[in-house]
Amino acid sequence: MKTPTARRTASGTARTHPRRDSARRGFVARLLRKPTAAGSAGYLLLVVLVTVPAGPLAPYSPDGQDLTAALQGPSGAHWLGTGELGRDVLSRLLHGGQVTLLGVVITLAAYLLLGVPAGMVAGYRGGFFDRLVLRTADLVSAVPVIIVLLVVLSVFTGDESAAMAANGLLGAPLLARVVRSATLGVKEELYVRAAVAGGIRDRVIIRRHVLPRVTGVVLVQASVYGAYAVLLETGLGFLGLGTTEASWGSMIAEASKNIGTDPWLLVPSGFMITSFVLALGLLSDGLRDTLAERYAAPARKPPSRRRGGGLRGAASQPVRGQVPGTAGVFEEPDTEALLSVRGLTVSLPIEGTPTDVIRDVSFDLRAGEVLGIVGETGCGKTITATSLLGMLPADGRIASGSVLFEGADLAGADAATLRRVRGRRIGWISQDPVSGLDPSFTAGAQVAEVVRLHTGCTRKEARQRALELFAKVRLPDPARIAVSYPHQLSGGMAQRVGIAAALAGEPALVIADEPTTALDVTVQAEILDLLRELRSAGTSVVLITHDWGVLADLCDRAVVMYAGEVVEEAEVTDLVTAPAHPYTAGLLRSDPHHAVPGEPLPAVEGAVPPPPQWPVGCHFQNRCPRVSEACRAKPVVISQLAELERSTRCIRPLELIGGPAHD
Repeated sequence: MKTPTARRTASGTARTHPRRDSARRGFVARLLRKPTAAGSAGYLLLVVLVTVPAGPLAPYSPDGQDLTAALQGPSGAHWLGTGELGRDVLSRLLHGGQVTLLGVVITLAAYLLLGVPAGMVAGYRGGFFDRLVLRTADLVSAVPVIIVLLVVLSVFTGDESAAMAANGLLGAPLLARVVRSATLGVKEELYVRAAVAGGIRDRVIIRRHVLPRVTGVVLVQASVYGAYAVLLETGLGFLGLGTTEASWGSMIAEASKNIGTDPWLLVPSGFMITSFVLALGLLSDGLRDTLAERYAAPARKPPSRRRGGGLRGAASQPVRGQVPGTAGVFEEPDTEALLSVRGLTVSLPIEGTPTDVIRDVSFDLRAGEVLGIVGETGCGKTITATSLLGMLPADGRIASGSVLFEGADLAGADAATLRRVRGRRIGWISQDPVSGLDPSFTAGAQVAEVVRLHTGCTRKEARQRALELFAKVRLPDPARIAVSYPHQLSGGMAQRVGIAAALAGEPALVIADEPTTALDVTVQAEILDLLRELRSAGTSVVLITHDWGVLADLCDRAVVMYAGEVVEEAEVTDLVTAPAHPYTAGLLRSDPHHAVPGEPLPAVEGAVPPPPQWPVGCHFQNRCPRVSEACRAKPVVISQLAELERSTRCIRPLELIGGPAHD
């Protein structure tokens, strides 16, 4: 049975199915379609509406006494009966709700206003503040809360508000720890990475992209802690430690003293407390599920390659996998190139140990040129690209080398410099088009946000510019696309929106991370046409791809990577017709178009070794059919082939292109 999703045409456009899913309805409408949540919300609203204006609604004063009617059951004069001094139970219940609900509001205000921002900042930024939040949460977990509250009440005698505020402050670090965990997951989303690549400030990303996604977690925690606050306030009233005014807790205390004489007295206050706590929990579940529906449509999970923190670390820090004597001596950067990378070495923590995952990567890119980076999964293509923008995974760093872009070394740049470069001078196109867009905002709003950031224009001008960009990337009906959410777009349309966002700052360089991988052949061709137009307009492109056809069609030069190293660089025509490295030759032989019917598809035997298992010599030695002892003896440096505009990391490169062997 087919689900009611959007139908896609061959050109990548989409027609909306007549049956629209629940995520497209308004939030309130979707919440009200859940009977339990709607009933709970209605009940809580009713409690608030009858307790806040308790003065005119209550039939009697909460402290009014009638000793002749003490401990009587429900009657026409007293609908819920009377207490031990003849005080009306209904009136005390309404007025007591004011005290209890005020305590809950005070607790949740301190709990949320401190815990949510602290948790999001700790999870997103990490570092010292993250450690501080975790240590504080551990410390608070070890502190007996009731002892602290008793101390507060001894200082602020009879001031229940102070105790409830202290309760919220004590719970905030625990909430911060939960929000931090949720933020760590959201931080890994591709659309957050795309926002970073667009140059959007961290505080804006946290507010607009992280906060909506952790709201469900916050609501659940707030409802649980709100229920705990109700029980705490009633507990204080039961013990006589809180306010002297009528409250639900003091009514429980009165009922417990008279449980043998008048059991009914426990029913109204007990029912009110129990039902209120239960309704809070049911409503929070409904709110969480309703919010989740907004993000449920894009079922794809983005790859686990996400934006991280640091750039260059301390030079004295030991890094597993470094080869003594091979780092630090590189050819001078090409000052005439738009981008000149020299000796780039990147380390990431693997099993707690900093380990090289990219080593000695060098290449140049000139204005208006398209450079392809090709290789198997795990060779380091994307890590190389993300390091150019300082978007390494958590705790990743550039251990050595330089990234010279328009005369500035991005390898040593601070966060402010990188933010000015991202989006404005270097655009980013992700490989997962739908996951690269925040599901809580329309496509037009997301592109307009990037436009405003880089141009400083008004909201109206930004929306108009977004429509112009949608037309530029050949989106059909830009006005309709602008008000559509990511799940309402086909893959081709979402990728065009991503390209429009990458072009919002009119960058000089666009990095495209496998932009056609998730698309069908027809849409791939259209995306490649867009990239070709960028090159014609003078924009340089770094294209990461597995597809040799795309490489040959679009790129001027190509870099072949294997196990974290560049093994060959050449003009695309030379690379395809006469590969100089056995790995390049193996990849070309593995082209499915060369398969012979009835015979196994030619392939490079074996797999790419992970960084901790890189061999001492040539990284390709365990898969190379031409390996010799010289290949295993020591690291192989990349070298320029004489009289040829190409380089290779092989000790006998010319054998492959008809030249003499070099042993």
